[in-house]
Amino acid sequence: MKYYPHPILAREGWLFIAVSLVITLVIYHLSNAWVALPFVLISIFIIQFFRDPKRVIPQQPNVVLSPADGKIIAIEETHDPYQNIRALKISIFMNIFNVHSNRSPVDGEVTRLEYYPGKFINADFDKASTENERNAMIIRLANGQLITVVQVAGLIARRILCYVRVGSILSRGQRYGFIRFGSRVDVYLPLTARVLVSIGQKSCATETVLAQLEVNS
Repeated sequence: MKYYPHPILAREGWLFIAVSLVITLVIYHLSNAWVALPFVLISIFIIQFFRDPKRVIPQQPNVVLSPADGKIIAIEETHDPYQNIRALKISIFMNIFNVHSNRSPVDGEVTRLEYYPGKFINADFDKASTENERNAMIIRLANGQLITVVQVAGLIARRILCYVRVGSILSRGQRYGFIRFGSRVDVYLPLTARVLVSIGQKSCATETVLAQLEVNS
């Protein structure tokens, strides 16, 4: 699966963009610029929402990259319900103005994928991690370490898209999914990982390094 280059406007948004532009043009021709202005603004919003810019991929060994744009809202030791172990969780909240393309945080093999239907509460709340609609992916690194990456739907989001399968080999920075309109991504890491971000910090998908993994001897 190719991940760079890719369209600067995500394919997931092409229909939304086309429909908004057509409606805007029809309103403009049937009335005037002032009446069409709100539709122009809506079209601009939709276009910016589905932007999917190229990112520079850090090459340091044993690092975990951010899978999403957004803000770091949680860093805590907790239970990873997908591997059933204690883990270090880093949560990233994606608002409606962030890029919503999701990218692999590491090089590795997808060993498990599981979709969970659920609620659509505000993704900024802690309980969204376990109560909202979500899609969990477990990745095994070359050294055998496992990390869990979870796409979580939010208050407005109603569609989680994941394009990989069990057995897929991912490269860091590889585009693997998309969440429409506001959401959250949780990353569960081994407890020995060294966190390199802080709560409140803005993250940039692929370019922000979340943590350094301990090298197994």
